[in-house]
Amino acid sequence: MNVRSTVLVCLLLNTILPAASVARQKTEPPPAGIVWTAEAASSGIDETALAALYDKLTQEPHHDIKGIVILRRGRLVSEHYFNGDSADTLHDIRSATKSITSLLMGLAIERHLVHSVNDSIALYLPALPKDGKEKITIKDLLNMRSGLNANDDDPSTPGDEDNLDNSTDWMGTIYAVPVIEPPGARYNYCSINAFLTGAIIENVSHESLEQFANKTLFGPLGIGTESWRHVPVDRVTGQGNLSITARDLAAVGELMRNGGSVADKRVVSASWVRTSLANQVPISASDPFADFYGYMWYTRSQTVGTKHIEVHFASGNGGNKVYIVPSLHLVVAITSSAYGTNYGQRRSQDILLSILAATGPT
Repeated sequence: MNVRSTVLVCLLLNTILPAASVARQKTEPPPAGIVWTAEAASSGIDETALAALYDKLTQEPHHDIKGIVILRRGRLVSEHYFNGDSADTLHDIRSATKSITSLLMGLAIERHLVHSVNDSIALYLPALPKDGKEKITIKDLLNMRSGLNANDDDPSTPGDEDNLDNSTDWMGTIYAVPVIEPPGARYNYCSINAFLTGAIIENVSHESLEQFANKTLFGPLGIGTESWRHVPVDRVTGQGNLSITARDLAAVGELMRNGGSVADKRVVSASWVRTSLANQVPISASDPFADFYGYMWYTRSQTVGTKHIEVHFASGNGGNKVYIVPSLHLVVAITSSAYGTNYGQRRSQDILLSILAATGPT
């Protein structure tokens, strides 16, 4: 779900959705391309500071932090699990899924299934009403600038994500949402944009988003088990509700940090990764946790002491995050079940700041 969903809606959804964290049926090999033997002592990250952080989180009253995985230069530094989760637990990362859907669009373009981000979405959604929606480009979806009357902060808008949850035909419901401003003009966070991105991939690949991901992204990353929500009519939720492990989430972050390659094999083009993480759209006026938005990836300059450190990240409701810190060769994945709370996002940012403060020079 969207990072801004209310507690009430999240509680209602938990009655109809699979559990947010479920254990894998069997232990599988860890994701590929990463050295999974922890080497905190040689990582340049203060082990004592990490131990203190984990101890503090263990004593929290909320009991909804789930996992932290820290990688540096593609090697496991440390991982710690809380409140019943383990390295094999599948966890619903909510809207951090959007960043993965963006990666899948890059893979669809590389496979010549989609021509360009500058294409009208009408080329790939044949039933799309020609009521101004034909002016929306794929790039507008990726930048959250579609111009649709959809705002996940405002349940009164017809395109609010919570309204979709009551629909028996998500595509039909979305097609009925009007365009209220010129596409490309203004950033407005709404899950419809990511759902339509996923729907385009499904249309051009002639398979579900889940199948396409398993073949093009999850397979090469060594992600062997996942769970992704399906909705009426026969669609996968490209905007959220993908369940993977904290290690899997870290592997996605390492792929981005490494410019789209894993184990010296190209998975997605370096140019797509660069553009996805680029400062395309300023959003600090509406988002207290980010400065810029790219292709469904966020960027913020974090202040640690006297230093300003650029951080890219994917973000999901409750504080589900994967942070990428290029200057420190660092990836931090955090899973959390603090869905719909007012502290989950802040807590994950504080965890990142603690880890950055404990990290020495490269």
